[in-house]
Amino acid sequence: MDEEGKGIVKIKGKEVHVPNLIDGETAVVEVLCQRNFINAKVIRIEEKSEYRVEPKCKYFNKCGGCQLQHLSLEGQRKFKQKSVEKLMKQYHKVNEIIMMEKPYFYRNKVHSTLAYDKNGKIISGIYEENTHNVIPIEECIIQDRRADEIIASICKIMRVHKMKPYNEDTGQGFLRHILVKTGFASNQIMVVLVVSSQIFPGKNNFVRELLKKHPEITTIVMNVNDRKTSMVLGNVEKVLFGKGYIEDTLCNCVFQISPKSFYQVNPIQTEVLYNKAIDMAKLKGNEAVLDAYCGIGTISLIVSSKVKNVIGVELNKDAVKDAIKNAKRNKITNAFFYNDDAGDFMVSLAMKKQNVDVVFMDPPRSGSDEKFLSSLVRLLPKKVIYISCNPVTQER
Repeated sequence: MDEEGKGIVKIKGKEVHVPNLIDGETAVVEVLCQRNFINAKVIRIEEKSEYRVEPKCKYFNKCGGCQLQHLSLEGQRKFKQKSVEKLMKQYHKVNEIIMMEKPYFYRNKVHSTLAYDKNGKIISGIYEENTHNVIPIEECIIQDRRADEIIASICKIMRVHKMKPYNEDTGQGFLRHILVKTGFASNQIMVVLVVSSQIFPGKNNFVRELLKKHPEITTIVMNVNDRKTSMVLGNVEKVLFGKGYIEDTLCNCVFQISPKSFYQVNPIQTEVLYNKAIDMAKLKGNEAVLDAYCGIGTISLIVSSKVKNVIGVELNKDAVKDAIKNAKRNKITNAFFYNDDAGDFMVSLAMKKQNVDVVFMDPPRSGSDEKFLSSLVRLLPKKVIYISCNPVTQER
């Protein structure tokens, strides 16, 4: 199986990646030839893997959000263990994967796209894999249930107010996306309405009706994206209710989370991950630490009590503002944050001959770039702790 969980088969001497096929299975597949590549889909499984299960999600074969629900949890563990070992065994022994005990309804960030179905009814959901066709989702088994309920209510209010979902082909319509962020520990809820215009007809009534149905909502923010683009969020924001942010607690630190701030989507496993990363650093208490790609300062602030000082660097200026506020909120005085490219920032540190003992790096899924890595070599830290959401780019 490849890194996306697709089965790999040979057809006419060519390697073909087939969704919903598990190692060791025998299946009848339909070959779909394209100009430059071959696709295939499973028609019938003739010999099933011992790890094959019926997916819990009724949208599994359509939405493309989860790729491994046809594998049992043990099958998923073995697949992921094998995938990482294949990439990393040439460098070091790979320890056993730490599994989540109950991997359902944990996701604290939900993004829903709006459209009309064939009958002209407003629907919300996510894009079908490799398309911009919206698959209507009533309940997602990995995301916070409250988010699904709030999104369903928004769709109903839209119908009453005759509010149109945005059509990215025509550029017409008003509401583009709904973003719901929840605090796992705080139970706070943020609703972000991504709209195509700063003029929100019936805004006060809309907000009033939504809060009447869901008094648990902590804040509502209008984000204006008036560009013809696939980017979700725009640059202009207006708070319609509450403070415009929520708070959550992670590893005993309180964090402010804004609409554009990156915050790990699985709070339970994030605590496991960060504690493991800090343990691996074997800190003695006198270290100077650099947290590259620091976001809203999660690692920086969590590690601050265990080191002499910590510097966080992040390119997203909104995240840096949150990081500074989070340091003040937690009364942490040995953490300092800078809005800069991580590679450029490390070059400047090296030129100043500033000592850095430990670097924590948690880059985006695309991985770190050559400039950053060459800067890291110039800085010469004693330890580097590389946290990655994509082992393929980490190995590269």
